[in-house]
Amino acid sequence: MTSQTRPFLESGFQPANLVEVLRWRAINQPDRLAYTFLTDVDSEEARLTYQQLDERSRAIAAWLQSVSEPGERALILYPPGLDYLATFFGCLYAGVVAVPVYPPRKNRNLERILAIAESAGPTVLLTTGPTFTAVESFCSEHEILKRVRCVDTGSLGNETKDDWREPVVDESTLAFLQYTSGSTGSPKGVMLSHGNLLHNSTLLRQAFEYDSNSHCVSWLPIYHDMGLIGGVLQPLFGGYPCTLMAPASFLRSPVSWLQAISRHKGVISGGPNFAYQLCVERITPEERSGLDLSGWSVAFNGAEPIHHETLKQFSSTFAAQGFRREAFYSCYGLAESTLIVSGGQRAVAPVIKTVAAKALERKQWLEAPNGDGRALVGCGSVLPGQRVELVNPDSLARCGANEVGEIWISGRSVGAGYWNSPEKTKEIFNAHLSDTGEGPFLRTGDLGVLQDGELFVVGRLKDLIIIRGLNHYPQDIEFTVQECSPALLPTCGAAFSVEAGGEERLVVVQELARRSEMDPDTLIEVIRAEVAEKHQLQVYAVV
Repeated sequence: MTSQTRPFLESGFQPANLVEVLRWRAINQPDRLAYTFLTDVDSEEARLTYQQLDERSRAIAAWLQSVSEPGERALILYPPGLDYLATFFGCLYAGVVAVPVYPPRKNRNLERILAIAESAGPTVLLTTGPTFTAVESFCSEHEILKRVRCVDTGSLGNETKDDWREPVVDESTLAFLQYTSGSTGSPKGVMLSHGNLLHNSTLLRQAFEYDSNSHCVSWLPIYHDMGLIGGVLQPLFGGYPCTLMAPASFLRSPVSWLQAISRHKGVISGGPNFAYQLCVERITPEERSGLDLSGWSVAFNGAEPIHHETLKQFSSTFAAQGFRREAFYSCYGLAESTLIVSGGQRAVAPVIKTVAAKALERKQWLEAPNGDGRALVGCGSVLPGQRVELVNPDSLARCGANEVGEIWISGRSVGAGYWNSPEKTKEIFNAHLSDTGEGPFLRTGDLGVLQDGELFVVGRLKDLIIIRGLNHYPQDIEFTVQECSPALLPTCGAAFSVEAGGEERLVVVQELARRSEMDPDTLIEVIRAEVAEKHQLQVYAVV
């Protein structure tokens, strides 16, 4: 075990895998609260201590060991809740590779489940309750899943927990497959080992500066990296409790998130930028009045572009409830590098720079001293144990000073590649610098720049709109559009290009506020005029 994971516990215990982490806590802190789940029924709560989670996980693992071999894959399809957690750890306890997937819901996610099943080649599928009935019927209708053993873990009692045999697991052992978003026809499963997870958990501990008295509140989906690693595994690693809630609860009622932070004295909580914007737009003054956000000291913001205006609006809107702008923790990461790559300083407001938009189109960084440009929020410094290079995506050589390039990463948090996809793994995880031959690096597909040690992410390589040879960042155009009128909803639009008449043409899709009384035709003309003035672009179509 390297020194990078030694800060795990003040006792000096050095875990070699996540199984050892939970086992240590169950033996040494059996009655300490690990997780609480809030339901929709008047915030009714379900709880698990470390001992209860360990016992349930061992029971599930014992069954898995009786039907599976180490290294085989298990699809886990659960609605949000504590059953999911016990099954995920049950897979780790059995040495079986967990494959978290959104459960089917009203005929949604079905194609994605089939595509992931085809990629992962699972031998078992685990679920429970009403979801089991739907999944069992779904499995019987599709050839890919007919040969997969489907079980309701609710039917497995805890009596078998003593039949569990500790698996042979070390840092290199594959823990789970994190399937990334994207085309349902070709999902990519990032291979994350126990070592990847321990290393990234150590980085998160250094970044968030938490202790065992901290408390996490999370509504983030536990099927994806930010919700699973940040909201489930990190509290276990750090030994502090976590309160979980369903993503749908937050989306239906954004105030429920802030109420949970207030009621449970949350210290660590966060999400993508849109979550903060939704709170600004949909939480009423009456709802705000009962909140106490003074203890929220790590409001992390990542996974999508961070908007300066959102930070400003949220800070202003909830200042009376004790929220401080310095609590915002902007960060950058991706599933291919487990979770976090860079982050800010705790109790220090995010760094914001105003950059000339025209220079960015030429992939150059030029600060606009008069403030007339694009405001970019920094994502902090690269965390210890990670290396980031900015690389010209065409020549594959290092970028010069003040030049925007693709973000390349190396370090112990970078996954082993994509499951059963050697060509894609070689392309994305095995990149080398053309000027020095150094490597391998992970190619992120994100464009950014390092300024005074601060990482700024400016866009996506594949999302660039190239018209008449000039690069345009869609988020710049989207921001221009949404500033045109209060009738246009912030963060509810998209700009992209289509080919028409042999040329690339700009299309804007934008959502209207429900109660908008402004004539749509008038709005369209305003949008066309603003985009033409600020970006020198003709909008081919506005939807």
